[in-house]
Amino acid sequence: MSRIAKSPISIPKGVEFTLSGNVVSIKGPKGQMNMDIHPTVELKQDGDVINFAPRVEDKSSWAMAGTMRAIVNNMVSGVNGGFQKKLELVGVGYRAQLKGKTLSLSLGFSHPVEYEAPEGITIEAPSQTELVISGCDKQAVGQVAADIRAFRPPEPYKGKGVKYADEVIVRKEAKKK
Repeated sequence: MSRIAKSPISIPKGVEFTLSGNVVSIKGPKGQMNMDIHPTVELKQDGDVINFAPRVEDKSSWAMAGTMRAIVNNMVSGVNGGFQKKLELVGVGYRAQLKGKTLSLSLGFSHPVEYEAPEGITIEAPSQTELVISGCDKQAVGQVAADIRAFRPPEPYKGKGVKYADEVIVRKEAKKK
């Protein structure tokens, strides 16, 4: 039985929540998001509080209710405050440059790597070796950060590559004679 599904979600001021059938719409200062609720999950709204419960009392329905509650909670906090991921470019000559919505990365290849930011995601470059990816959809922000990191993941010997700001690279010792 899911403990997460049992805790209610409180809707902060400035966030508008609407439920029509199985579709949840959440609108806030950072944007708007829609999602279909799984048919095995029942959603009840009491004023500014949302409660989740399974329609059938079995283990998989409780698990799905917890999943839906976590996703809707991320949607509420995303349209209210937003999410962001920070990336660092470590290596000689590694740099990032923004050209409108296109990110140009110099990562030691013979060509610059171009990445087009998807809709709803903003990429900022406070310096040439730092990137800040932000948006209201937690999954999309994480996916964009993972896509950019995948161009040159950090290697374990010198730590060169694109890494998350809070990521710790476990270093390996070099080969000895």
